Amino acid sequence: MLDEALTMLAAAGGTAVVQAAGTEAWTGLRQAVGRLFGRGEEEHSGRTEERLDGTAAALEAVGQEEAEQVRLRQAVAWQTRFEDLLAGVDGQERTLVVHELRALVQEYAPSPAGEGGVSGNTFNGPTAIQSGNHNRQVNRFGPGA
Repeated sequence: MLDEALTMLAAAGGTAVVQAAGTEAWTGLRQAVGRLFGRGEEEHSGRTEERLDGTAAALEAVGQEEAEQVRLRQAVAWQTRFEDLLAGVDGQERTLVVHELRALVQEYAPSPAGEGGVSGNTFNGPTAIQSGNHNRQVNRFGPGA
């Protein structure tokens, strides 16, 4: 049984796979996930890349009405695969897999809501927007500001 942090990491990995499918990032993600699952064995890497190709084909083949359901199913399938991978290793090897999966997620997963940008909003009147990491905000109001 994985702890909550590892389960969330596996879910982020599944999301990264689905989000990268059909984009310019796909080739890099495909190779990175293949290496992660292969753990140095070319045969395992190849099987994983075939599964990834199946995911990409499934996502490409659906129409607009089914797209969200297929994306969700594929993300959950890859989450389960990542969970199985994490559960199958321990000690120093688990630490290495966690590190590699975190790097993969950081590179290929979309930013969580509220980070990295503002989109689709309408502002009427004075507006201040702050986006990004490690920002500092100082607000002063009144006559002496």
